[in-house]
Amino acid sequence: MRSLRSHFFLFLLKNRHWFNGRLHREVIDFDTSIEAQREGVERGAERFGKLPESIQVRSADVTDPAAEWIEPAEATAGTILYFHGGGYVMGSARSHRAIVAKFVQRTGLRALVFDYRLAPEHPFPAALEDALSAYKWLLSEETSAERIVFAGDSAGAGLVLATLLAVRDRGLPLPAGAAALSPWTDLVGTGDSYQMRDPLAPDGSFEVYSHYYAGDHDKTDPLVSPLYGELSGLPPLFLSAGEREVMRDDAVQFADKAATAGVDVTLRVGTGMVHCYPVLSPLFPEATAALDEICEFLSRHCPRLSDGPARLAIDGAGREPR
Repeated sequence: MRSLRSHFFLFLLKNRHWFNGRLHREVIDFDTSIEAQREGVERGAERFGKLPESIQVRSADVTDPAAEWIEPAEATAGTILYFHGGGYVMGSARSHRAIVAKFVQRTGLRALVFDYRLAPEHPFPAALEDALSAYKWLLSEETSAERIVFAGDSAGAGLVLATLLAVRDRGLPLPAGAAALSPWTDLVGTGDSYQMRDPLAPDGSFEVYSHYYAGDHDKTDPLVSPLYGELSGLPPLFLSAGEREVMRDDAVQFADKAATAGVDVTLRVGTGMVHCYPVLSPLFPEATAALDEICEFLSRHCPRLSDGPARLAIDGAGREPR
């Protein structure tokens, strides 16, 4: 049974347009100012992005792409390479500091967060190239890929999975594992969940942002939409999604396909939950429990690899693989 706190906070989020003096939900179209959206994300981070005193932020010695370290007072031997969300058109390392700090606090791992180039000014493959550059730089700083795990949210989570495919296919060492929160794996939007209205995402956003990111490129390219890739050989994965989000089936179908390919994958679909709900911890207990489980996964796989057999654990509204 869902907690009353989750009902309360998710109701407020769903109807947040009321607090901005609007009667109706925001609608995204090709006339929407992406620059204004970016500014809104950064302003929101300033208001709600206060970091715990135990967390410090410092610049990383990498310029292409620019990146920063988010570190606990006493880091263990291992690093999270974090991929921020924002539909490939907005968001930054700075806007995601408070989110990443939650992972850092719970795992004791430091995190490197990088600013990949954003669409529509820089469509695919710019973000993927920047992700690969950040990972290569991190490999040059670390003693082993086994000391690195990937994590990301939304479009950033989709970029996590696309980067894993590129890393594997280019013969680079794979990280020890990856956690993807509400990953955008299918920019074509073929899942049944795309037929429902997302409680958080503005109407039209998926169509507009996918066009901006893919440009004239085929949206079924696995490096754009990882769902269409050949998934064997990937490291252990943890996928999370909310039952009530449009991209739910992106996670469910990817987990199904990954498990069939022999990947050690865990899927959690939170009953009644929304997009990227674990990062809403500690607002309600379901978010806290979900984030704790994700961070336990990251801690368990970093700095060592897991040699366990392929498996698929599904919770909530997920569908068993066929």
